[in-house]
Amino acid sequence: MGMAEVALVTGANKGLGKETARRLAHLGMTVYLGSRDPDRGTAAARDLAADGAAVTPVPLDVTDPSDVRAVADRLRRDHGRLDVLVNNAGATVDTPAASVTAARMRKVFEVNVFGAVGVIHATLPLLQASDAPRVVNVSSTTASLALTGDGTDFGGDAGRRLAYSTSKTALNMLTLQYARAFAADPALAHIRINAVTPGYTATDMTGHQGTRTVAEGVRVIVEFATLSADGPTGGFFNDQGAVPW
Repeated sequence: MGMAEVALVTGANKGLGKETARRLAHLGMTVYLGSRDPDRGTAAARDLAADGAAVTPVPLDVTDPSDVRAVADRLRRDHGRLDVLVNNAGATVDTPAASVTAARMRKVFEVNVFGAVGVIHATLPLLQASDAPRVVNVSSTTASLALTGDGTDFGGDAGRRLAYSTSKTALNMLTLQYARAFAADPALAHIRINAVTPGYTATDMTGHQGTRTVAEGVRVIVEFATLSADGPTGGFFNDQGAVPW
């Protein structure tokens, strides 16, 4: 058996991130559980260990460049590579569209867009060093311009997702831009990067109103975190297949 694959999951102290960390650990990966609050990260790692899923908690506020650098340095020292990056850390503003200020929106973009860019940029040399690197950007079905334009009912309060959905649409375009750029560069062409949507999942972020369980929501994240080397790149998927942009 070869060396265990190395995975980093951001925003992993609860919800989808924690369940993703659990599933990847059970698949035999060496998992780093990123958490903005170090105490919560340690508590989550303890929970998972009790379930037979050993993970390493690391303090990681994706909006803090020194945290991001420290995690990348640790991965470099410990393993010299990163096989799987799951950009799961997310923020939302539960405010009616007409009340959303630029300042509130900026906070959401800091996590959902710039946070993902910061982590990808810092870990890119480590991903490049992997034989079959995968990046999974956790997006939202509400990011779909096509579905939103068609009047799709996504569940939840459509009037309160301005900042969140807009940031996830930006994350989808980031995914596409990275995929095109990587494919055009022989040194990076082996990196698969995709956006996935877990659907309307019952987590703290949805006030546990979601219609899907965390176990259902995490399915597509794990599928793309374990993608084969010839798997798709630059796509937007749920557990049924491709989602319209």
